[in-house]
Amino acid sequence: PEGADTGSQKDRVVTEEEWLQKWETGNIGFHKEQGHPLLQKHLDVLLNGRSGLRIFFPLCGKAVEMKWLADMGHSVVGVEVSEQALKDFFAEHSLPYCEEPVPEISGAKTLQSTSGNISLYCCSIYDLSSSVVGKFDAVWDRGALVAVNPCDRQRYVSLMITLMEKNSSYLLVTVSYDPNKHKGPPFYVPESEIKSLFGNHCEIKCLEQVDDFSDKHRRWGLDYFLEVLYILKFVA
Repeated sequence: PEGADTGSQKDRVVTEEEWLQKWETGNIGFHKEQGHPLLQKHLDVLLNGRSGLRIFFPLCGKAVEMKWLADMGHSVVGVEVSEQALKDFFAEHSLPYCEEPVPEISGAKTLQSTSGNISLYCCSIYDLSSSVVGKFDAVWDRGALVAVNPCDRQRYVSLMITLMEKNSSYLLVTVSYDPNKHKGPPFYVPESEIKSLFGNHCEIKCLEQVDDFSDKHRRWGLDYFLEVLYILKFVA
């Protein structure tokens, strides 16, 4: 239902405290223990034959793919407001890490694997900039754009665009459902909106739509729930 009315969602705000609470109480149905099949399937499109990339995970939680990509020789940077999520990530993979303050951002810190190839920033994503984290060759955005409050979406995308290198690739997973039946998050972001947010900066291609409907979505009152995968290419 392209162009379905997202109006019922546009004013919805989830506070930082609510996200922290989800992690503290283990209410993290969005976390995928086995990693995401769409990333595994389309990894070649993201990497595009390149090795040793800098890969960014916005709103990373404790995504297992961070370990998977680091083990392939890439350098992974994530950002997440919940320190609990980041500590859980290192604990669940038995990875030693050290904590450092981030001088440019008051109250922020990084948790960095001792091997140095995973650096996770504990702060608001809006505190980041390319002067702090550098630029990236690739992004895996699953559960990030769709979790951002609709009123912050433009701000989020503008920031992400400043973090992209020339010739970088951005794999984006959105979700499609009837937004009048569920208030989000995850929020419904139609393809038309992806185009208006990113279209001036990159080539956008929809790679796949997958039926991801489950009992959870039925409990939300939905009768369908799709994951939609895009590749965004930031051409030089």
